[in-house]
Amino acid sequence: MVHAFACMGKNYIYDSGSGSLHECDEKTKNYVAAKYEGCGDILAFSAAEISEIEKDLEGLKKEGLFLAEEVSVYPPKSSEVKALCLHICHDCNLRCRYCFADEGAYHSAREFMSEETAKAAIDFLIKNSGNRKVLEVDFFGGEPLMCLPTIKKVVAYARERSAAAGKKFLFTTTTNALLLDDDAIDFFNREMENVVLSIDGRKEVHDAIRKTVNGKGSFDLVIDKIKKFVRSRGDKSYYVRGTFTSRNLDFSKDVIFLAENGFDSISMEPVVTDIPDLAIGEEHLPAINAEYENLLARYLDKYDRGEGFNFFHFNVDLEGGVCLQKKVSACGAGNEYFSVVPNGDIYPCHQFAGDKNFLMGSVFGGELNAQIRSKFAKSCLFTRQGCENCFAKFICSGGCAANNYRYEGDINKPYKITCSMMKKRIECGMHALAHKKEREKG
Repeated sequence: MVHAFACMGKNYIYDSGSGSLHECDEKTKNYVAAKYEGCGDILAFSAAEISEIEKDLEGLKKEGLFLAEEVSVYPPKSSEVKALCLHICHDCNLRCRYCFADEGAYHSAREFMSEETAKAAIDFLIKNSGNRKVLEVDFFGGEPLMCLPTIKKVVAYARERSAAAGKKFLFTTTTNALLLDDDAIDFFNREMENVVLSIDGRKEVHDAIRKTVNGKGSFDLVIDKIKKFVRSRGDKSYYVRGTFTSRNLDFSKDVIFLAENGFDSISMEPVVTDIPDLAIGEEHLPAINAEYENLLARYLDKYDRGEGFNFFHFNVDLEGGVCLQKKVSACGAGNEYFSVVPNGDIYPCHQFAGDKNFLMGSVFGGELNAQIRSKFAKSCLFTRQGCENCFAKFICSGGCAANNYRYEGDINKPYKITCSMMKKRIECGMHALAHKKEREKG
């Protein structure tokens, strides 16, 4: 399918079958939108205009860049487990209001994962990884740094076991940085493939939500620690991750604030919550879409001035991209990727943790619930309801299964709020890609 859109004064046609993006004039954009998307009146164009536009489109079509055949065959999913999210700690030293994990407790007892359980999880991953050579483990919480001694022992154990099994482990972690001291920084820089650091942007925005146990804002307690870590990170991967809510729909200011504080890898995620004064509803979408364009303008201005940074949601790769199976199969939750809670129970991913309807087994038992796994294994882009006519499908992959289930009642029914924001971000990302290519050409 094709999608015609305007962004920042430029007009584009995107062809999902070939993954190609074409800049065009406004008349061509409007014609394609009217004819192929039903957005506009085809009768508004004269015969001469239609003939001229169709001639150009036919040229693209002959090159396989317009109305190209889309992939429709889904490659079978592997049954080999590739990654685990270890909930090393169901507790937290912050009490963030929007936390999907119930401020770290996951609607259960506050507890730490034992060394025995964590090692059993490593054994489970190796045993069920089949021929995979590279395995991934994400230390999650709660706040993982509350259990740093255990993490160190588990990493050492995994390194030892991987050598004997002919595997390689890649470790990541997510932290709020309250306990990020020199020892933790040194360990992360040696052992972590990627580190995610939570900070919401401007002090007043961060402190309004991300409070300590005693109810005070945490910005001043973490900002210098995060800066120090980033300075020490060198060329290794990290990103700072913020969350915006309905209370700060001017979130472009928070992204730019982070960029101007020395962070060159940034994500700013829309909150997913039912809390009335924080939740994002359909009434907020026009303002959010406009704000993404505000952010895009400032993002590209910085790029043009040699102050560019990586903003996760504007990264759209239309050339290399991920492989076909990844585009169609989405994240792999519940089939190739699982989360393990402190007592060793297994769930499809961290956002399903604690929901007994999705309890899949235990690292001590080794067997996974075949019915639940089959449901996730069969779920893919082609089973997502409504995605077949969406231009973004091969980039979005049908959205987050957990959010789909939580808000639409089915892992295969995309969450409408996320869909709207995703489409806008992709359009912005496409414009950013075109802008950068134009600048590279000089």
